[in-house]
Amino acid sequence: MNRVVITGYGVVSPIGNDRETFLTNLKQGNHGIGPIQQFDASETGITMAAEVKDFPLDKYFVKKDTKRMERYSLYAIYAALEALEMSGINTEDEDMERMGVMIGSGIGGLGTIQDQVTRMDAKGPGRVSPMFVPLAIVNMAAGNVALRIGAKGICTCTVTACASGTHSIGEAFRNIKHGYADVMVAGGAESCINKIGISGFAALTALSNSSDAARASIPFDKDRNGFVMGEGAGVLILESLEHAQKRGATILGEVVGYGATCDAYHMTAPDPEGDGAARAITLAVQEAQIDPAEVNYVNAHGTSTQANDKAESKAIAQALTDNAYVSSTKSLTGHLLGGAGGVEAVATLLALQEQFIPPTANIQEVDPEIEANIVVNEAKETPVNYAVSNSLGFGGHNAVICLKRWEA
Repeated sequence: MNRVVITGYGVVSPIGNDRETFLTNLKQGNHGIGPIQQFDASETGITMAAEVKDFPLDKYFVKKDTKRMERYSLYAIYAALEALEMSGINTEDEDMERMGVMIGSGIGGLGTIQDQVTRMDAKGPGRVSPMFVPLAIVNMAAGNVALRIGAKGICTCTVTACASGTHSIGEAFRNIKHGYADVMVAGGAESCINKIGISGFAALTALSNSSDAARASIPFDKDRNGFVMGEGAGVLILESLEHAQKRGATILGEVVGYGATCDAYHMTAPDPEGDGAARAITLAVQEAQIDPAEVNYVNAHGTSTQANDKAESKAIAQALTDNAYVSSTKSLTGHLLGGAGGVEAVATLLALQEQFIPPTANIQEVDPEIEANIVVNEAKETPVNYAVSNSLGFGGHNAVICLKRWEA
């Protein structure tokens, strides 16, 4: 079995599109939530979202790329290229048949679907764009990344709603651990802040209807009333330890465990007892071959919905001990759906590197029914040697990865 290490990462998020900005806002608890700018949301009843700001499109793209790729694909490619640059991998020196891509997305090109269905309804089937399918299908973030970097190993897209990014990282970890690949580009990407995306989740009463940006995404707060839609991408470069050491790579952290389970309980609601999520955490910790008390930090799924936060806190209490500090970075980034696990993996890695717990921001009073040890409002400097990142998706999908601090 191969040990699996992290040698690079890239991020596109509502709180920054580079390491320095993302880390600073993570430490300071600065959220990226504000009034929706991408469309007129006045009819939806929802006013707030966590949108990507100042995306540096011209760093890796030309104008025609925006016509040939959906926004979530652009985010994925940007994050992947940033991660690859950080890793120091020279693709000309690699066996590209041993490099793979696993980038998940929950919904994919929803904006294209909305626009083209509207166009067809107004102007007829003959006016549907020939790029409709390549823009809309969910696997094209992974496919476009592989095309851009020339990766010829396994290339897949996990679609497990809000667990997609974490499942992708976990499956990539297993591919290297069991010897099927030397290098994997893994993570998640999403961009669904549009009329149908907001309207659909609003119809489920899943979104916060708050008009106060500072009180819209408030995981574990007693007054939480729904999640805030976010967008972006988070991508890791994973390598076998042998491969990374052979090329003299700077190692940033290690993936040591992965757990994946299903609630088999309800289409959209989590098991209220948190049993499925607890089993996923336990499986990740067992694969890491550590005691549950050794987990110092949990980057919780923490959506800011009543059902999720209560069930997840029960899961954490079942699977771990009070030694684990818990926070939800969705209080800063909103909920990136299929991209959440990728961005939150980067946040978890930075917690290990920088030895701090990111805060759950803008909390006034933690719900007394929440059993976990929540870090609120201010980052906490503390030793972090092992951390887990949870992602829980509609359909009962649970995915958890366990990361270890790298000490040379």
